[in-house]
Amino acid sequence: MFERIFDLPLLIAGPAIVGSLCLFSLIGLVIVRRHVLPRLRVHVADSEFVGAMLQSIMVFYGLAVALIAVSVWQTYSNTSAIVSQEATALAALYRDVSGYPEPIRWTLQNELRYYTQQTIYEAWPLQRRGQVPRGGIKRMYIFQGDLIAFEPKTEGQKVLHGETLRAYNEMIKARNLRLDAVQTGLPAVMWGVVILGAFIGLTASFFFRVEEARLQIIQVFLLATFIGLVIFMTFALDRPFRGDLGIGPNAFQLIYDAVMN
Repeated sequence: MFERIFDLPLLIAGPAIVGSLCLFSLIGLVIVRRHVLPRLRVHVADSEFVGAMLQSIMVFYGLAVALIAVSVWQTYSNTSAIVSQEATALAALYRDVSGYPEPIRWTLQNELRYYTQQTIYEAWPLQRRGQVPRGGIKRMYIFQGDLIAFEPKTEGQKVLHGETLRAYNEMIKARNLRLDAVQTGLPAVMWGVVILGAFIGLTASFFFRVEEARLQIIQVFLLATFIGLVIFMTFALDRPFRGDLGIGPNAFQLIYDAVMN
C-alpha cells in the first residue's frame, strides 16, 4: 500500500503534501492559542526560550532532511547514468556484431533488436510499477551462447570478437545495476523521521505568544509550505523509475531508432 503512493501524479501529490501540512499548522495553531497557551500561562518573555528550542529542533531536522534529499538526488542521478551507460554499451555491442560474417551477424543483430524492444515495451512498464523484470535475461543467454559459439578465423575477427565480448560484459554489468535500482528508495523508518520531524517542528512553532494572530499564522504557513516543498521534492525523486519524474526508456529508444532500425 505504501509503495502505491509513489505512483500518484505530482499534480496531486504536491498539493496534498503541502496542503496537509498547512492544514495541520492552521488547526494546531488555533487550538494551541485558544486552549493550551492560556493554561500554560505563556508570556511574551517566554518566547526567547521557545525560539531557542524551535531553532534547535529545526537545525537537527534540517540537517537530517538535507542529507536525505542529497542522497535521494544522488541515487536518482546515478540511476539515470546507469541507464545511459547500458544503452551506450548496447549500441557499441550492436556495432561490433555488425562486423561479423553472415549468417551469425544477422542472428546476433536480430537478438539485440529483440532485447531492446523487450526492454522498452515489456521491462520498463514493470519497472515503473516497482517490479524487477526477468524476461530479458533469457534473450541475453541465447545471445551469449551464439556469440561464444562463434570461432574467429582471422586476426581481425579475433580482435573484433574480443572487443565484442568486452562490450557484452559492460552491457550486462550495467543491466544488473539497473535492475538493482528498480526497488531502491528510502526505507519506511527514514520516511517516518521525515514526516514526524515535520509535524514536531511545526508543533513547536505554535507555542509563541504573538499578539497579532494573523502574523503568526502567516509565518507558520510559510514554514509549513517550505517543509512541504522539501518533502515533496524528496518524494518525487525517491523512486527513480516511478512517478511523473521516473526515468524512461528514451536512451534505448534512441539507440533502437538511430542504430538498429
